[in-house]
Order: sequence, then structure tokens, then C-alpha cells
Amino acid sequence: MIKFLKQPMMRKVLIALAPIYLFSIWMYGFRVVAAAVVVFVCGIATEWLFERKRQGKVSEAVLVSCALFALAFPPKTPLWILAMGIIFAVAMAKGVYGGFGRNIFNPAIAGRTFVYISFAIVLSRAYTGFGNFGIGAVDVLSSATPLAQMRAGAKVPLSGLVFGLRPGALGESMTLLIVLAGVYLILTKTASWKIIVSTLVGGAVTNLILLAVGAAKALPMESLLAGSFLFMSVFMATDPVSAPKRQQSHYVYGALIGATAVLIRTFSAFPEGTSFAILFGNTFANLIDIAVDSLVKKAPAQAKAPAKPEGGA
Repeated sequence: MIKFLKQPMMRKVLIALAPIYLFSIWMYGFRVVAAAVVVFVCGIATEWLFERKRQGKVSEAVLVSCALFALAFPPKTPLWILAMGIIFAVAMAKGVYGGFGRNIFNPAIAGRTFVYISFAIVLSRAYTGFGNFGIGAVDVLSSATPLAQMRAGAKVPLSGLVFGLRPGALGESMTLLIVLAGVYLILTKTASWKIIVSTLVGGAVTNLILLAVGAAKALPMESLLAGSFLFMSVFMATDPVSAPKRQQSHYVYGALIGATAVLIRTFSAFPEGTSFAILFGNTFANLIDIAVDSLVKKAPAQAKAPAKPEGGA
């Protein structure tokens, strides 16, 4: 029998994700359940194999990684791709580093990036619109995602972005639920509000600058409500293991992720830049801590330094 390492903080993240899962099931039917089952079984089994050799317990953090990973893909993603992605995420982005607390990169993001790079064409065809609502909805309409529509110069109704009535990945569409989840995580001190706010501000400021200078490919401000930008800001960027440890570093870290995501969205061939932006932030997390520590230690030293006498001796 698999034994889990109890982690109350991770359970709070799962609670925050539960309404988003229920909404996605209502939107896309039991395909969401099938995707979750495949991801959870493969993810837990992979961590169990690694921990078995170390005689350790499976962390409840892997449940969060699985939950986030499943929600990060479009409804028609083949189940075998989801299985490959979560196995890579848990094995190569966590297990090989020594397990929970030792990984450099966010496992769910690493797995998502691996899959999107490896199977880009397949996944581009996996996005689905919504012809019928309700559990078991199978007669769905293929349509462009809001980001794709914005890139083509089309206007996207703001109500669809806020209330989730639009095509996209399973967990990214319902903006209102994501905001409520973020508030819950902040109030329960599960996620860093500094990272969430600075990520959103970094993305918004960068987008405003691009619009102000007349960048040809700059997307409208509504684009920050489209795609996975808000979902990643709340659930992925705030991962306590791969984020900086110093509170002061969180501002820099979040701003870096937000700005990078918008730049990648605007100028790269990938319509989404959030996964690459978070991996970029993970790479510099420790360096940001070192830089902040250096500045904090230097400031008191300068304050205590005696003032130089004016004039001659």
C-alpha cells in the first residue's frame, strides 16, 4: 500500500483546485475525469518507484503536480500524451533531483513544456470549443482559442474570459474561480501574494509598454485574462520549492515571470509563454535570493558607516 507524506499546505491547494475541476467537468464532460485518472495513476506510481528505492513516502505534493498538470491541457489531448508528460515531470524534474524539496524546476511546468515541445502539432488540434454544456457533453465545436482570435485581430467578449465560456485548457478558462482560489490561498498563507501580484503587475506593465511603443504584435490588455497567464500566476509561479526563499525576492521573481511571459507571447512562435517564463524564473530563483541577500547586508553596513567630516583638518 502506498504511504503518503502528510503535507497540509498541499491539501489546501487541492481544495482550491476542486471548484475548477468541477467547472471543467461541467464544460467538457467526463473526459476531464479520464484525463485526471490517467495523470494521477501515472504520477503517483512514478514517485512511488523513486521513493521505494529510498524507502521514503510519496509526497502529497505529487497530488498537486498531477492536479495542475491535468488542468493545463486542452480537452482532446490524447491520454497517452498526458501519461508520458506526467511521468517525465515526476521522474526527470523531481525524482532525479532527490525528491520533494530538492527539485529546481516546477515538475508540472517541466512536464507541460516537454509535452508541448514534443507534440506541438497534436496539441494544437486538441483545443475544443463548446457546442453543448453539461456533464457528458460530446458534441463540441472546434474553434480558435481567445489568444488565437486576438492574434488575428478579432475582439473577444470580456464576459467569456471572466466566466469561462470559451475554449482553452481545462483549468484556465474560469477566471472568476481562479481569482477566488488565489484569494483562498493567500488568506490561508499557502501561496505568496507577493509572487501573484508582482507576476500580474509585471505582465501588465510589459504589455502596456509594448502597446505604448506601438509593437506590431502587441496583444490587447484583455489577453492577460486569456490563456493560462492567470492560472499559472496563482498556482504555478507560487510553488514554494522552485521559487526564491527570501520574501523580498518574490517581487523580483514574479515581475520577471510576468514580463517574460508577455514577451514570449508577443514575439515568439508559441502562442503561450507562461510555461517557458516560469522555467526561466526557476532558473534564476537562487541567484535572485543571493542578489537580495547581498543588497540587504550592504544596506545596514552603509547606514552604520561614519559620515566623512566636511572641510579640511
